[in-house]
Amino acid sequence: MNPQLQKLYNIANKPSRLIIGLMSGTSFDGLDVALCRFKNWGLATEVEVLHFETVAFEANFKEEIKSVFIKQQVSLQKVTLLNATIGLTFGNLIIKTLKKWGVDIASIDIIASHGQTIFHTPISQHKLKNQPNATLQIGDGDHIAVTTHTITLSDFRQKHVATGGEGAPLAVYGDYLLFSQKGENRIMLNIGGIANFTYLPASANASEVFSTDVGPGNTLIDQYIQKKYPHKYYDKDAEIASTGTVNQALLDELLKHPFFGLGFPKTTGPELFNISYLETALQNTNNTALAVADVLATLCQFSGWAIANAIKKCFNASHQPIVYLSGGGMYNPLLVKHIVSQLPFAQFKNTSSLGIHPDAKEAVLFALLANENICGNAIDFGTNNGIPSIVMGKISFPI
Repeated sequence: MNPQLQKLYNIANKPSRLIIGLMSGTSFDGLDVALCRFKNWGLATEVEVLHFETVAFEANFKEEIKSVFIKQQVSLQKVTLLNATIGLTFGNLIIKTLKKWGVDIASIDIIASHGQTIFHTPISQHKLKNQPNATLQIGDGDHIAVTTHTITLSDFRQKHVATGGEGAPLAVYGDYLLFSQKGENRIMLNIGGIANFTYLPASANASEVFSTDVGPGNTLIDQYIQKKYPHKYYDKDAEIASTGTVNQALLDELLKHPFFGLGFPKTTGPELFNISYLETALQNTNNTALAVADVLATLCQFSGWAIANAIKKCFNASHQPIVYLSGGGMYNPLLVKHIVSQLPFAQFKNTSSLGIHPDAKEAVLFALLANENICGNAIDFGTNNGIPSIVMGKISFPI
């Protein structure tokens, strides 16, 4: 037997496994690194987050990623080089971070890397005949494996697409295994660049679980800030937006997007909700001279409406749901205020009360998906629409 396969077999049979989960989102602020100890798999999964840190990216690295992100036309050479460069960078950041934590890299069983999304194009978006759903994350897993001398799983979204899904949201798999609780209706709301939620029914029945993207979270806010203030990447604590006034005409124009009329589940990305979309809305409403603070205030209201409206379409007071927040958008007090005010029937908490820091949640998710790939079976979601019963992740050996 190939010794690497034997090693993988031995890892799968250990009483516990040390797995590093990596997540890099569309804000390009850095690499989320979560060191987790896993016991068991499936609904018996136990996870302990031993260390977590968001390792900041250097400015030039951010700009390199931004140069190919959601672009219809880019240099194929640049994408090819970045696929390797991102893998190498992630590998070296892992080594650096483990040294900081005083953890021997030889003790790590598995690395699980989401990669860096550069384009997401489901059928509902591209509308091309005889073409499938598709999504692309770069940051080659072999480069991570070789750099760190550690078995690496990556490219998780492709199996989801290959089996009929749209490649997102994947949080549903981790949400169901880690956070289901009989007797409590839970909504796991993640507000990243794009906002999505998972509904975990009080029955804890996998066939009743529901997950969908709902629209923009931070993406338009961040893109607009970056255009107006090149030295800024986001509006910290909504400091600027909180001084502005919502422009109703602009808000109404933004809400005309046909995405909001699509049924659930659905996925989207910055490919649709981007600075060009905002600029068109500003032009159509004769608001090209609108104050920056007013644009930001309107964008916060826009994202808040998209999130709250989607939840209201799916649930009502009879569900008595508890909404558990995660993602960078939970730190935007103006955005959260808009959501809470529109959902008086819901309680709001964050995932810290469930034992996982909200900043670490997505990185932990990919560590969990790796654990399921190595140790578990496909989670049976029955015929649940948009949630194929699969295991995900491509395996890269270090030699």
